[in-house]
Amino acid sequence: MEIWQAVVLGLVEGITEYLPISSTGHLIIAGDLMKLDRPETKSALDAFCVIIQGGAILAVLALYFPRFLQMLKGLLGRDAAGFRIFVNIVVAFLPAAVVGIALKKVIEAKLFHLGPVVFSLIVGGIYMIGVELWRRSRRPMRGGIEGKSVEDMTVGDALAVGLLQIFSLWPGTSRSMMTITGGYFRGLKPGAAAEFSFLLGMPTLLAATLFTLYKDYAEHKTAGGPNMFETLGSKPILVGIAVAAVSAFVAVRWLVGFLNRHGLMAFGWYRIVVGVALLVLALANLVTVAK
Repeated sequence: MEIWQAVVLGLVEGITEYLPISSTGHLIIAGDLMKLDRPETKSALDAFCVIIQGGAILAVLALYFPRFLQMLKGLLGRDAAGFRIFVNIVVAFLPAAVVGIALKKVIEAKLFHLGPVVFSLIVGGIYMIGVELWRRSRRPMRGGIEGKSVEDMTVGDALAVGLLQIFSLWPGTSRSMMTITGGYFRGLKPGAAAEFSFLLGMPTLLAATLFTLYKDYAEHKTAGGPNMFETLGSKPILVGIAVAAVSAFVAVRWLVGFLNRHGLMAFGWYRIVVGVALLVLALANLVTVAK
């Protein structure tokens, strides 16, 4: 993999990871357009599309460091609200983690290509527009933007968000889309729904990243072939992660304000436009939807 390709993938990951438009779907699309999705590199590219999320983890850790300190104080018995937030993140994390481990091989074999991504982009766009119309139809409560804060969430709220996160295991669906809309359904403010999605992304992305690194090392050691770093190159991988961290930092700061002002509607239309554009490209034989 060339450095410029790593920069492109890092930008795609950082910008899309926390936006409700699917980072995995966009990475698969970008890899296909740059002809990286070849049989000899597909396994390494799929692993890279997961471990590049390490950059997004660093961005949220930097932006929400006070919140993580609050949760640490909660674990030490010094902040009740921080302890509740920590428990809620654990509860929301578990459903997708369990299902993801159980179905990982099936998902990678059947869904990590453009066909399923195009389908989920379009269906997810329609879903998001519907959710936003539903939210706007509700009677606003006094005080401006209606809803709970992250501190007000219950364990039931967290479990509901976590169950919806399972759907994001389908590439192109978007973890952020499912967790933010899950927050909507449970009465969170748009900004609070986004914040909980960011916080929930930390253990989710970290677990996926560490598991993928271990799996890549163990499988290639057993098989005797090159691992991801040997196939793609260590330098491009590190550059991709660094670019992802910087771009995710900018994207996260922007998203909360945008959601509070405009909601999810624009992202829904974006997903539909991208999905339809990919279908047109497929009909013109410029991309391969099915593999």
